[in-house]
Amino acid sequence: MHILKEAKPKILVLGDLMIDHYLWGSCERISPEAPVQVVDIAKETTVLGGAGNVINNLKALGADVSVAGIIGDDDNGEELREMLREIDVDTQNLMIQKGRKTSKKSRVIAVSQQILRYDKESKNAIEKESVAKILDSVKKSINEYDALILSDYGKGVLTEELCQGVIALSNANGVKVLVDPKGSDFSKYRGAYLLTPNKKEAQLATGRDIDDEVSLKEALLQLKSECDLTVSLITLSEDGIAIYDEKLKRFATVAKEVFDVTGAGDTVIASIAYALSACKNIDETAKFANLAAGVVVGKIGSATVTIDEIEEYEASLHKSSSDAHIKTFEEIDAIVKRYKSQGKRVVFTNGCFDILHVGHVKYLQIAKSFGDILIVGLNSDASVSRLKGPTRPVNVAEDRAYLLAALEAVDFVVPFEEDTPYELIKMIAPDALVKGGDYEGKTVVGTEFARELKLVDFVDGKSTTKTIEKIQGKTC
Repeated sequence: MHILKEAKPKILVLGDLMIDHYLWGSCERISPEAPVQVVDIAKETTVLGGAGNVINNLKALGADVSVAGIIGDDDNGEELREMLREIDVDTQNLMIQKGRKTSKKSRVIAVSQQILRYDKESKNAIEKESVAKILDSVKKSINEYDALILSDYGKGVLTEELCQGVIALSNANGVKVLVDPKGSDFSKYRGAYLLTPNKKEAQLATGRDIDDEVSLKEALLQLKSECDLTVSLITLSEDGIAIYDEKLKRFATVAKEVFDVTGAGDTVIASIAYALSACKNIDETAKFANLAAGVVVGKIGSATVTIDEIEEYEASLHKSSSDAHIKTFEEIDAIVKRYKSQGKRVVFTNGCFDILHVGHVKYLQIAKSFGDILIVGLNSDASVSRLKGPTRPVNVAEDRAYLLAALEAVDFVVPFEEDTPYELIKMIAPDALVKGGDYEGKTVVGTEFARELKLVDFVDGKSTTKTIEKIQGKTC
């Protein structure tokens, strides 16, 4: 996951852009003019919708995003352009078509219930002149991008001429084209690297019922052949993702709780584009997309997901490597702030943990029981030598951190250079600071920054010193 964290791919999104507009209020009476509810509007919010939600997902992951498409010469078009600029999206490939209505969908929400939606938009195909403008603009910058996403919401921007022109241009320049398709005819996407239809969309496009492994494989092969795809892919909701490159592979979903699937398709294609652009193979990419979807369906409404959230989610499933749990001061600061904003209880302890033994493990298990997240501060090698003498540590910090991070009770390990973790505790400000029972009646460093101090008795006869003495033959 750390390679993905360091990546900052440049991705172009071309598709149907729109504004999702929400009017929030309360309803306490019926209109005397007609049998309809009267909503007292308290606030209004706007977010990017359609292809804009793909952009939001890419930005959340850390991508450098450019956008291409058509907006109208209207107030909504200017509002949409400004919303893109506010999140630092390159709009040089965003064109204006006179007389076209920029899509804006307004929803009236009363007591958490949507009671009305009204749309202002043009749904007819964009003009040939607009197609030419987009192709000419994209042609000038195509070599800047690591991937290109076609996000089709059926609003007329992604005509066959535009899709085929962009795909040909991208293929000629070695840029992968990924498509979130719409409708029952996928022929206009022919030559793309992959499509991301869901099961229902794939059934419509192939004319097949997908109800077992055989029909799934046949549908994937049909799409691969008819659309000349490098990889054929179908998303299967709670059943994960199926792909066919050289053979059929299925990647099971990893969602723990599903609250809302709104926008999950946008998250999937954004995460696939991001991972492929970071040079991940298709298997690694499918697993990453499943994790991203697992996070986003646990949120309410169209949502986005960050690399940190995916990393934490993977860790919660006990599928991540130990490396993913070893953090720097800067990383743990951001992680702690996020967990605290979620109302999670953070626990901190520290030590040398030179030769890991059962006493350590039981101590850490008890420490974890005091909260939701256990962070372990780990003395560096130089720090251990100053505290324990020149013959210590036996194991270098990298090894000690890796072993600690592999324990189920430990969420994160943070190495520190000082003799005490004073600065680390000050930054984390834990809900519970945990130390060994031998600190009873003694001053504990960092106590002033913690909500409470917890003392845990050690397991009798278990210590690193005793283990070393036994190895040296000093004890039996």
